[in-house]
Amino acid sequence: MPDPVGVQIVDVTKSFGDTTVLAGITLDIAAGSVTAILGPSGCGKSTLLRILAGFEDPDAGTVRIAGSTVADRTGTVPAHRRRVGLMPQEGALFPHQDVAGNISFGLGRMAPAQRAAEVAHWLDVVGLQGFADARPHQLSGGQQQRVALARALAARPRVLLLDEPFASLDTGLRVRVREDITAILRKSGTTAILVTHDQAEALSLADQVAVLLDGRIAQYGAPVDLYRRPASLGVARFVGSTIEIDGQAEGGVVTSPVGTHPAAGAVPDGPVTVVIRPEQATCGPGAGDAANAVVIGHRFYGPQTVVRVRLVDGTAMELQEAGHSTTAVGESVRVQLHGKVLAFPQT
Repeated sequence: MPDPVGVQIVDVTKSFGDTTVLAGITLDIAAGSVTAILGPSGCGKSTLLRILAGFEDPDAGTVRIAGSTVADRTGTVPAHRRRVGLMPQEGALFPHQDVAGNISFGLGRMAPAQRAAEVAHWLDVVGLQGFADARPHQLSGGQQQRVALARALAARPRVLLLDEPFASLDTGLRVRVREDITAILRKSGTTAILVTHDQAEALSLADQVAVLLDGRIAQYGAPVDLYRRPASLGVARFVGSTIEIDGQAEGGVVTSPVGTHPAAGAVPDGPVTVVIRPEQATCGPGAGDAANAVVIGHRFYGPQTVVRVRLVDGTAMELQEAGHSTTAVGESVRVQLHGKVLAFPQT
């Protein structure tokens, strides 16, 4: 019976000189799931990936893959014996090999007919039938990433590590390729760990997201939980866009320049930073006492317009409106919030 935990990381620590890069990292990653390690540059996520791959040894802690211990205080299993696949940012295809040669690289010893059948199978899985004889330079960026994925999966790894695999692709292509690759991963049932700094990528593709800040797991859970119930102001800021204003909490209710609203979760009484998601805030016509803001600028992005307003207390906010905004600079408006608001004590 397969181990329900695909990867287990227990209290892993890593330092380089006097700098602690990872501090007590603990994660249980379900077999067959897609998990994102999300964090800014320099937070330690690439180091964690290298420890999982076997390219770095942890200073302390334990790593298990599919139930087998690959690193602990007694030693580490070499990278080539871990059955861990790696899909780097650029795909790293061999330019002198055709597509079939690239995919068959990790297949090991087998009869030529079996090798050809395996290559054909993985070309079919990634939707590149008929490309076996093509060279990497003849492929688009998205096709190259599909070949890199096929090569990684052909070795039938116990876990596949993806290191910012879509970062080099153009925006439109990036969205299509990452959705296609995620669908392939789910169909194959491969346990996958994606390292990324892209919030939208992590939230849209992963079953679970671990937010890594300053070498520590700030929060680990389902994407919707991280977005709606962030554990800290730092997580709220990193997982999605925020509008932040000062407020006062009392009895689970938050009062701010845009009104009084229930808090989304427990918050102690006192001064708070109110965190508003862009989709919660709207502005409409306001006159006299109904107005609580003045429009001070616009930025048009095609599908949406960012409307900059100044509240009655002088606080500036940016709101999103679908399409082209009908408000004018200098116009008095009423800003309204919908639903519960996130609030974090000010320190």
